[in-house]
Amino acid sequence: MSAGATQAADAAGPAPENRWTGWRTCAWGVVWREGLRFAQQKERFLAALVRPLVWLFIFAAGFRAVLGLSITPPYQTYVLYEVYVTPGLCAMILLFQGMQSSLSMVYDRETGSMRTLLVSPYPRWFLLTCKLAASVIVGAAQVYAFLFIAWLYGIEPPLWGYVAALPAIALSGMMLGAIGLLLSSAIKQLENFAGVMNFVIFPMFFASSALYPIWRVREGSPLLADIAAFNPFTHCVELIRHALYLNVEPTALAVVVGLTVVTLAAAAWAYDPGRGLMGRRG
Repeated sequence: MSAGATQAADAAGPAPENRWTGWRTCAWGVVWREGLRFAQQKERFLAALVRPLVWLFIFAAGFRAVLGLSITPPYQTYVLYEVYVTPGLCAMILLFQGMQSSLSMVYDRETGSMRTLLVSPYPRWFLLTCKLAASVIVGAAQVYAFLFIAWLYGIEPPLWGYVAALPAIALSGMMLGAIGLLLSSAIKQLENFAGVMNFVIFPMFFASSALYPIWRVREGSPLLADIAAFNPFTHCVELIRHALYLNVEPTALAVVVGLTVVTLAAAAWAYDPGRGLMGRRG
């Protein structure tokens, strides 16, 4: 090859297949790192299951006689309280997993390992999306482990519902994880994370349709029912609920997809040292 041809090839940059290989390698590295971190912290998996199982086995048994449920979409008949609450507990697993992943971002920022990730030549939106994807994979594994235990307990959605629920679980996990990433960009120290999360996780969970239908909430407090209707977590719950029973809730789908895009874009901006919240802290 002549010198001119070599210079022209260098100017053109790496071949397209080499570029795609680099992107795949970067994505796999981020996902693999998150998987290793989760594998080394087995208590996280048990803790993620204990919370929803307590609600399913203890609270649901106590509330069954108090909270009778009439026919509520997507259910075609009267259902027991534990059947109704199961999709909300799946979303709760994703909520805690998203916040746990955000906590790791704060920890990585304090230890300096996140700086190594953000100085890579790949755009920050891609790196954060890979981080979210890794969190969603871990969260989905926890959700299906919970659904298996619920199935043993007698909660049996349609068989194909377990397959149909996977996109809803993935989208919900992405949205909740993106919200956590955006919040983590504004937290300066690891010690402040727990306090901030208590003001996020519990209001989102309890002021939603995860534990009781909104129409029943409206009977006691119209204001709380309106808050629950606008709560993004409610739309995650309803998206998973309808998907488990082979239905699509278009409003919930639109809200979850839209908020995922908006919050991920805001998180990418916030994690830009030159423009975002990290840059303002110097």
